[in-house]
Amino acid sequence: MSETIAPPRKTREFANHHMDSRYWDAFRFRDDDVIISTYAKSGTTWTQQIVAQLIFGGDPNVPVNEISPWWDMRIIPPEVREMVDAQTHRRIVKTHLPADALVMSPRAKYLYVARDGRDVVWSLYNHHTGFTDEMYDLFNGLPGRVGGPLPRPDPDIRSYFNTWLTGDGAPFWSFWENTASWWALRRQPNVKLVHFNALKADLEGQMREIAEFLEVELPADVWPRAVEHCTFDYMKANAAQFAPLGGAPWQGGAERFINKGVNGRWKDVLTPAESLAYEQMAVEKLGPGCARWLMTGEES
Repeated sequence: MSETIAPPRKTREFANHHMDSRYWDAFRFRDDDVIISTYAKSGTTWTQQIVAQLIFGGDPNVPVNEISPWWDMRIIPPEVREMVDAQTHRRIVKTHLPADALVMSPRAKYLYVARDGRDVVWSLYNHHTGFTDEMYDLFNGLPGRVGGPLPRPDPDIRSYFNTWLTGDGAPFWSFWENTASWWALRRQPNVKLVHFNALKADLEGQMREIAEFLEVELPADVWPRAVEHCTFDYMKANAAQFAPLGGAPWQGGAERFINKGVNGRWKDVLTPAESLAYEQMAVEKLGPGCARWLMTGEES
């Protein structure tokens, strides 16, 4: 077991149309909890499935979308949080909060998953343009919303990206502060940074690293099926098992949520100057080391 040290302290609240950090104030931690955090569209569901396959021994029938909710999401009903409180297995919970707005435990394990912001936006655009009218009504009409409503997306993805970049994550939340807050915790013994590129390049190798971090051992004969259940093709073919609410929030359902799982789609759309503006801002906001890791998955 890792040495117990004082966890980072929550220093602020964070709330908008999607989430509210105050839900973590009442979270009753267990020593073996696994918390998965991302900015969004960075491999969150993929990592939830990886962790579930490790914890449940390659079981193909683990309903990840049911057992592993977004804890600080405003619109989930109280019974979902009650279900998590009642779980008897090792729990897997996700968040999209920056680390400094999160109540943290020194014994829980934290996985932060990152992805180049340009790839994030291309995935986020598919996600945002797919919301049903009912989801807009739910996000914007639920009492207690902080800040403005979630707007409809710009139909032009290039313009959408530039608004997101110049507006510090608009209309969602800051990509830079989310990334920086978790990068700052990379030396904490109960925090592991994971990169989308590394998962794409070596899924089994990354799964074995995550298993070691979580102190999970799988029998040798279980590993092949556990890895297979975490491939994009498998998850796409069984999308309803992974998409929140079975995919109901999106036009096109679960297959809209589990979309393409690829990088680089922005290369044929953004101009060299627009791409360079993103890269320069990454260095300005994060520093060269974090910016390089965010773009490549490699730490200098």
